[in-house]
This record gives sequence, structure tokens and C-alpha cells, in this order.
Amino acid sequence: MSPRRGFRTLGSVFSRRTLVWVAVIVVVLVVVDVVLVALALARTAPSSNGTPGPVPTFSSSPRSPGSATAEPSVTATADPAGMVAPGRRLLSAVDGQEAWRASSGVCDGTDGVLEHTVDGGTTWTPVGLGAGAGAVLALRAGTDSVSVVIGTGDDCEPTVRTSVDDGQSWKDGAAGAAGAGVGPDGLILSTGAVDSPCADPIEAYEGEFTTAVVCADEVQWRSGDGDWVAVPLAGVRSLADDGDSYLVAGVDAAACAGVEIRSLPAVGVMTATKSTVVGCASEADPDGALAVARAGNAVWLWSGSDALVSTDDGVTW
Repeated sequence: MSPRRGFRTLGSVFSRRTLVWVAVIVVVLVVVDVVLVALALARTAPSSNGTPGPVPTFSSSPRSPGSATAEPSVTATADPAGMVAPGRRLLSAVDGQEAWRASSGVCDGTDGVLEHTVDGGTTWTPVGLGAGAGAVLALRAGTDSVSVVIGTGDDCEPTVRTSVDDGQSWKDGAAGAAGAGVGPDGLILSTGAVDSPCADPIEAYEGEFTTAVVCADEVQWRSGDGDWVAVPLAGVRSLADDGDSYLVAGVDAAACAGVEIRSLPAVGVMTATKSTVVGCASEADPDGALAVARAGNAVWLWSGSDALVSTDDGVTW
């Protein structure tokens, strides 16, 4: 065998092997390319909604101090310490054991809360106000009935309701049956709405012949529909009828750390009319809203979360 012939045989073998490897590489590249194209098509093709997955749940564990968290909501209860309905406080006493009270609420907002006690204020029972409940603007109770003025709707339209079965049912009441009230546009009297003598009245009382309004550091008084007379009285917060005088509850008195009870004449009142000290409810909270009411010798004081009762005209508590 000549050297030339042997060389040609080796070259032929080498060429065939090279072609085989090239073919294998080409096939592999084609397969890889097909796989990549298929994956790309799968990613871009529109998919159906399919079966919804589970709704995600979130841990209730506290977040870090830097995270914003929502404050827990507060549920209103009838507990004296849990009266959360905003607005004014109203209180009406029947005797030394029975009384009615209300946290007025807000017109077209939080409904008022009405409660009743027959054990000297130890326990209070919530009382429904009937269909279309709203803000309680006035309250007056007696031995046979209880009446309220309810403000409903956007305009806080006042209506009088009376119950003769301790609030189990209500009927339309007579004008003035619930006494005077404070509405969003002024005073609510038996004769209709009138302008308030002060910018932000705290409480109003209407008797047979006179009307009194508790304002900031003064009592406004008038006889019939006469002119208002302003009587300076620092710290005054509430007022109750006492025949020919008013029983007034006030705070920030130098000699009383709680709520001071004073007597103010209700007849022939002038700017110079003076009040006299009756007693001091030293355990009463002077910082929050308060209301005073009287029935005979029993004087009730709703201050903070407590209802206090004096059986000697407000002298001792």
C-alpha cells in the first residue's frame, strides 16, 4: 500500500466524523430553539381566569413602630362609663330613685342614647326611641310619663314624643312636654324655635313664665318673650328648676374641687343678681360634660361616668 492511499483513507474518516458532530450540534441547537420558542409562546398567550384562588389572609400581629396601623373601633354601650354618643347631656329626675338621662347625639349623625334608672343611678337601662330615631334635643320626665324632642333628617326637624309605659312605645307629644332644647339653629321652645342669646348655648330651660339658658360663664334669663338678661356666673355648666330659684352646677370654684352647687333667683333677675353656695359634690368630675336635675329634695348630678344623688337639696353628696 502506498503512502498516498493511506493518507486519503485517514482524511475520509476524519471528514465523516466531523460531519457527524456538526450534525449533532445542529440538531441540539434546533431542539433548544424549538423549546425556547414554545416557552415564549406559552408566556405571551392570553390565559383564562380559571378557578379563583383562595382569598389571602393577613396576620393580625402588631406591625413595627414605623408602620401605620388603624386604631380599633369603639362599640357604644349603655354602661355609664361607655356613653359614647356625642353632644350634650340631658338629665331629668322623678324622685330620689328614678331618673332619665340622655346623651344627645348629633343631628343626621350619631343617634342619641336614652337611659332609665329606678335604683338611684346604680344601674341604667337603655330605652329605644322608636322608629326614625335621631338626636335627643330635650328631655323631661314625670311620675306618669317621659317626653323627648327628637331631631331627625338633614334639617334636624324637631318632633315631640311621649311615652307612658317607660319607653316601650311612643306617641306624638304636646309642644313643650319635653321642655326646652338646644337645636342646630337656636333654642327649641314650646312656642317654636328662637335665636339663642349666646353663640354656643350649653343648656336651656323653659318654665311657665321664664326661660333660662346656660352659656359660657353666664346664665341668660328672660321673662315671657322679653329681653334677655345676662347674669355672670363663672364655670356654670348646668341648671335645674327649683321653684322661685334655679339650682346651678358649676366648676372651677376656689372652695370646691369637684362640682359646686349654687342657688340663683328665678324671679326679677338682673345682671347684678347674685347666686349663693348650696354645697359641693367633691367626688364629681369637673373636667367633662355634666348635668343637674331636681325632684323634691333629691338633686341628681351626672358628671363624668358617675351619677350622684343628694337627698338634702344638694348640700351633701
